[in-house]
Amino acid sequence: AHGNGVEVILRRECIARVGAAQARADDAPSGRAGGKTIVDDDGLMRAMKRAESQVDHPDTDARWIEGRPRDAYALASRAHLHAEAGRRAAAIADARALVAAHPQRSAAHWFNLGFLLEADGQLAAAEAGFREALALDPKLDRAWYGLGLALIGLGRHDEAVAALVRNTELQPMSPYGWYQLARVHTDRHDPEAARRIIRHLKGFEPKVAAQLERETGLVP
Repeated sequence: AHGNGVEVILRRECIARVGAAQARADDAPSGRAGGKTIVDDDGLMRAMKRAESQVDHPDTDARWIEGRPRDAYALASRAHLHAEAGRRAAAIADARALVAAHPQRSAAHWFNLGFLLEADGQLAAAEAGFREALALDPKLDRAWYGLGLALIGLGRHDEAVAALVRNTELQPMSPYGWYQLARVHTDRHDPEAARRIIRHLKGFEPKVAAQLERETGLVP
């Protein structure tokens, strides 16, 4: 990934928590009232407390999910708990099982799989996961960001630019997409495009703009 400054980091942990929270919301028992989805927060909390109490007891956790091998919420919960405990291979296995059993259920599930695969260095598979997420939700900005990072890692800079441009369109005030986009332009030997981004960032994220100036040597 680009950059090692304190102002801009990849925020893998933050992205993971957002993705996991979205997955939990998608999988929570819900009903409809007045055309709006109502999430059963009490049921969600009970299920999460039950899962969290079992995370350090693999045998108990296995029994909990054994009777529901295709249950989306059980798989999403266990994948999240494995990821939080640093058991990435187990988390990936459950995330794969989740999207295999419920491929059309949630873009967040595909995003979480892509996120785990990208963190594991499986960039081609991560790209596929992010693209599946975007097929279900083209406005999922963090999936465009993840796709951009995967494409950077694969050396496909022109495609990465397109993904990151879309991310900045959906999240114009977030510096992360802009930062990565400027770095990709630098790698593509397009300093003028990078300078335009630095000038743009000076208007609302001057620290990030200054970081890019230091890292690239470019001065608008």
